[in-house]
Amino acid sequence: PPRTDAIIWQHGNCKAPPHPRDENLRRIRKVGRKKWKRSSGYHRRSLSETTMSRLKVIFGGKLRRRRFDNQAVELFVQCAILNRMIQNGKPESYKVEF
Repeated sequence: PPRTDAIIWQHGNCKAPPHPRDENLRRIRKVGRKKWKRSSGYHRRSLSETTMSRLKVIFGGKLRRRRFDNQAVELFVQCAILNRMIQNGKPESYKVEF
């Protein structure tokens, strides 16, 4: 997303077509940053980028298999291991009765 102190480059009286960044800024100012992230899909993109970064840090950025079928299996195994690690790290929550 644009920075919080970002300014609009091309105002409405400009003859050039509106810049996509400016349209995003106007939308953020209208509906708010949180709603803009959800409506534009930025929130999901951020989560997927975080997951891929975590996968690359833990397992390395390269695949070790040459054949495509084997690469697919390698990624499947890595995802299964990452899911297991995340599941083991989550706390067990339960309702406390008073």
